[in-house]
Order: sequence, then C-alpha cells, then structure tokens
Amino acid sequence: MSPLTKALLQSWDLSPEILVPLALLGALHFAGWLRLRRRSVGRFANRWRLASYTGGILILALALLSPIAVLSGQLFSIHMVQHLLLMMVAPPLLLLANPFPTFLWALPTRMRVAVATAFRRLAHWLAVNSFFGRTVLKATSPGSAWALYVLIFFAWHDGNAYSLALQFGFLHGLEHFTFVGAALLFWWHVTAAAPRIHPKPAQWMRVAYVLAMIPPNMLLGVALSFAQTPIYPYYESVPRLYGLSVMDDQVWGGLIMWIPGSMMYVIAALALLARLLVTAEHKVQNRRPHPPVMGLAQRNNGGGPTAVACG
Repeated sequence: MSPLTKALLQSWDLSPEILVPLALLGALHFAGWLRLRRRSVGRFANRWRLASYTGGILILALALLSPIAVLSGQLFSIHMVQHLLLMMVAPPLLLLANPFPTFLWALPTRMRVAVATAFRRLAHWLAVNSFFGRTVLKATSPGSAWALYVLIFFAWHDGNAYSLALQFGFLHGLEHFTFVGAALLFWWHVTAAAPRIHPKPAQWMRVAYVLAMIPPNMLLGVALSFAQTPIYPYYESVPRLYGLSVMDDQVWGGLIMWIPGSMMYVIAALALLARLLVTAEHKVQNRRPHPPVMGLAQRNNGGGPTAVACG
C-alpha cells in the first residue's frame, strides 16, 4: 500500500456537527426498538428493520465522515460516489425501517402521547379544506417530491454551484442537507413510511415513480461522460491523485452516476415489482374456496354410500 493511500484511508473527518446528530439518531432509534421488542411488537421491532435503519446511518457516516468525504475534494469521481450514497442508498434504507413509530417509543410516555396527539391534529388540520392545508399537501405530493428531487439533483451539479459548494464549507453542507432532505421526501412516497398525510400510492405507481428517475439520472451521467472539456474547473486547481487527469476523472464520475446510479432505481423498482407479484398471489390464494375435508357421498357399485376424500 502506497503512503498516499495509507494516509487517505486513515483520514477520517469526525466533524461533531455531523457525528453527534448521527449518533443521537442511531441511539434514539435503538432505544425505541428495544422498548418495542420487549413489548413483543414484532411488526416494528424486527431485526431487518433495525438492520435497515442502522445501515442507513452507517452509509451516511461513510459518505460524510470517512475518507470518501476527504477525497471528494480531490477527485470528482469520488464526489459522485458520495452523492450516490447520500441520495440513492442511505435514504431508502432509513425509510424502509419505517422509523417514525420507533422514534415515538423512545420517548417518555407523556412526551410520546403529546407528540402523537400533535401529529394527529396536524393531519386533521391538513385534511381540512384550507389554503395552508392544500399548499402543504401539494408541496409534498408525489409529483412535487419527484420534481424537487430532480431540481436539487441538477442544480447542485451545475458547474458554478458545484464549484462554489467546494470553495465554501457552508454551501457544501447546505448541498448535502438538501440532497438528503429531497431524497427523504422522494423515497418517503416509494416506501410509504409513516407519518403519512397522502393516500398510499398503488404498488404499480411506485414502480413507475422510481423508474421515472432513470432518464434524468442517465442524462446527467451521459453529459458528464461525453463532455469534451472540464465542467468543473475547481478540480484543475487541486493536486491530481494517482495520475488521474481531470478529464478521465470526470468521465469516471459520469459513468458512476450513469450506471451504478441508474441501477439503484432499477433495483428499487424490481423490489417493488416482486412485492406487487407476491401481494397479487396472496389475493388469488385467498379468493380460492378451501376444499372440504370430506367430499360428497357417492354410491359405489354395490349401491352403498362411499365417502370421497378431496385432496
């Protein structure tokens, strides 16, 4: 292992403004999970939900605290890996765990009841035909969430916005915050996680919703991969690592966004489709009449009744 690689692997950016919130979110979820587990509420406190949420927190830590965060300022391709983790991996893992009920059970009883009551009142208020309610429902609808996700995705990959984010720490933090926020809103509709203020989308609609993100993702990936000049001049001003030129680095970044990025949506769509097929199969099985244990009596050759068993 080269000294450069060894130094990079050891360069973790343990920023307290990131580490502390992630640790608190992880601890709060685990406390609620344990309380539900002790009450034998397996629906919310099973192991796969815990693994999914923990995986999401760890992916966020990997993207924001590990050498990936350090290298993202030197290599565009690594920066694209970071964006992929922040938008396409961590948010769906977090929401697949449906963490909101688990968070509630981490709170003291009185606080839990107060928060749950407040959310019920908020949901009722939004359901009332008022300007504020209609505005919130429209702003958080599946169509608005999809449009915001695409807008944030393209806006921060604009050459000027991208360069400013790398030069100013506040803007870079804002970029990551909006990435995760828009992604959580987008994947919230895909996973149907609580709390819900919209009707649960049909399974086939969620499949189409996810697949609709592939063309914008491919558009950016192809544009980056086939650009003839550097789109992000910032990387021309930093030392090049491992002999990777600015243009080669940009091509690799585009390919990462294009192929692995698009595959994230394909995998999600396939998972939703598989669940749709399983649900349809269960409905068909439930509609079938259960065969009786004994069939109708039939007469044998001798004229006597014979019980016919149905298999």
